[in-house]
Amino acid sequence: MSLGYLSPILAERYGSAPAVADDRIRLTHAELDARADAVAGRLAREGFGRGDVLAVMLTNRVELVVCLFAAWRLGGTVTPINPAFTEIEAGHQVQDSGARLIVVESEESPTGGARPITVASLESAEPTGAPPADLSPDDLALLVYTSGSTGRPKGVMLNHANVEAMSSIMAEHMRLTRDDHCMLILPLFHVNALMASLLAPLRVGGRLTIIGRFSPQTFFDHVERLRPTYFSAVPTIYALLVSLPEDVKPDTSSLRFVVCGAAPVSKELLEACQTRYGFEMVEGYGLTEGTCASACNPVDGVRKLGTVGPALPGQRIAIAGPDGRHLPPGEIGEVLISGPTVMQGYLNQPEATAATIRDGWLHTGDVGRLDEDGYLQIVDRIKDMIIRGGENLYPKEIENAIAQIEGVLEVAVIGRPDDVLGEVPVAFVVAYPGAVLTEADVMEHCRRHLTRVKVPAAVEIVEELPKNPVGKIDKPTLRRLVHSA
Repeated sequence: MSLGYLSPILAERYGSAPAVADDRIRLTHAELDARADAVAGRLAREGFGRGDVLAVMLTNRVELVVCLFAAWRLGGTVTPINPAFTEIEAGHQVQDSGARLIVVESEESPTGGARPITVASLESAEPTGAPPADLSPDDLALLVYTSGSTGRPKGVMLNHANVEAMSSIMAEHMRLTRDDHCMLILPLFHVNALMASLLAPLRVGGRLTIIGRFSPQTFFDHVERLRPTYFSAVPTIYALLVSLPEDVKPDTSSLRFVVCGAAPVSKELLEACQTRYGFEMVEGYGLTEGTCASACNPVDGVRKLGTVGPALPGQRIAIAGPDGRHLPPGEIGEVLISGPTVMQGYLNQPEATAATIRDGWLHTGDVGRLDEDGYLQIVDRIKDMIIRGGENLYPKEIENAIAQIEGVLEVAVIGRPDDVLGEVPVAFVVAYPGAVLTEADVMEHCRRHLTRVKVPAAVEIVEELPKNPVGKIDKPTLRRLVHSA
């Protein structure tokens, strides 16, 4: 089932069953298809057609979903933009992607130089009844921009074959049916939300409810009211949930499972969430360049805490040494991915594409190991590695040790320049609300559990860690703070 035709097919197959909703709008599969047809007509009148790029700069709302399917009906491509972006940030994505139209919240929203269409003006659009464009699997579906942690954001080109493969793989892996109901809390400008929360359930006749901005204080109110069967979140969200007051005891019985991904998570946090809330938690791993996920612990099967699971169906994972040779189980090296979800490349960046995809393998820049059962453990990012006096240190190993301390909620370790040793590790630690935690406590624990070279040169207890728009700990910002100190 080509996703370019998803809304018409689902309208015929599931008709009056609920499809998408937020706090203002509820659409069945048939109504979603009709709205996508109507908005496609409006876009066509603006000159949008096959091969064009539509920028969508909206907060999480039903209209964002409608615009996605509308652009696909016309054979176009969508580039979702973080609605918190400034004019300069939006301008880079609009200009780099070549988008001529942008759907925005209001007339005051940044446009990046594209011709704006306000979301309110789409309400008057009427269905046209025009048939969808004849799409090819090679047609570009999405231009999703990387976070830019290693430079200016790059446009990841995902075609309809990529999107079709990823959404079907996720639906199969999570055993989704038309009875499943996803509660969306992650931003729809990211592939995690687009694939795992939106397209995977819709393609099997399931439903999605968008709850808008995440708040730990109201989160479980939504769970109890909506009765979702799953949601996908990042480690920061689970850290906030597990730090809620002890008298918060929600009814989570509707949840078949929950997904944790997009950033490394400690085994201790997963165990704390499972114990407190009864979640069946599955941790996964992937990149935007891989259309979302490449490994995930099974919903029904052996789950290994501390790993991100085995390769998802149809994908392959290998571990490579510095010379590119594939390594046996147990050995540490760079994580490589191959399969139908590997991106087409970076837009207008052939050299970066050639450096990232070699001989059909996506070079992730992550360090990991596979066990004898094929379960992947992420050790760290290659670029995050600290070289202290000639010894290679992986911050995640130090972070895992610190995460074992009672009262530690979050931790990030980065390298600080040192005139003698080159670099030394520095730890930033966030404590649970009400927990008593000192720098001396952390240092003493590290001395007991880590070899001397891995013990941080300094520990800072902070109220919070900087996060990027997706909710990952923003280590580049921490590095800049350390370097400017």
